[in-house]
Amino acid sequence: QVQLVESGGGLVQAGGSLRLSCAASGRTFSSYRMGWFRQAPGKEREFVATISGSGGHTYYADSVKGRFTMSRDNAKNTVDLQMNSLKPEDTAVYYCAAVRGFSGSVAYTRGYDYWGQGTQVTVSS
Repeated sequence: QVQLVESGGGLVQAGGSLRLSCAASGRTFSSYRMGWFRQAPGKEREFVATISGSGGHTYYADSVKGRFTMSRDNAKNTVDLQMNSLKPEDTAVYYCAAVRGFSGSVAYTRGYDYWGQGTQVTVSS
C-alpha cells in the first residue's frame, strides 16, 4: 500500500507557472505508475498526465500537452508536475494517483488504486 501527499498548489496569474509535488510512502515506489488528475467545481475528475515506474514514458492530456511536464525521482519517492503557461481553465483541485504494476486504463480514474487528498490550483485572469 502507498500513501500520497500533494503539495505546491496556490494562486497564480494567467501565464504563470506552478510546480506540484507528490510524496509517496513505501519502499517500492519505482514499481508504481503515477498519474495526475484534476477536478474543477461541478465537473468530473479528469486525466492530466501519467508516468511509468521507471520514468521513461510519459503521456499527457491534449489540454496540457506542451505546457505541463511530469517527472519522478524514485530515490526520493516523489513525482512532480511542472505547469507553465497556466490558463484560468486549469483551475482545479489536482490529485496525485498511483497503481502498482500494469494498468490498462492509465488515462482514467479506474486505472489507479491510490489517491492523495488533492491540492488547489487557482489561475486568475
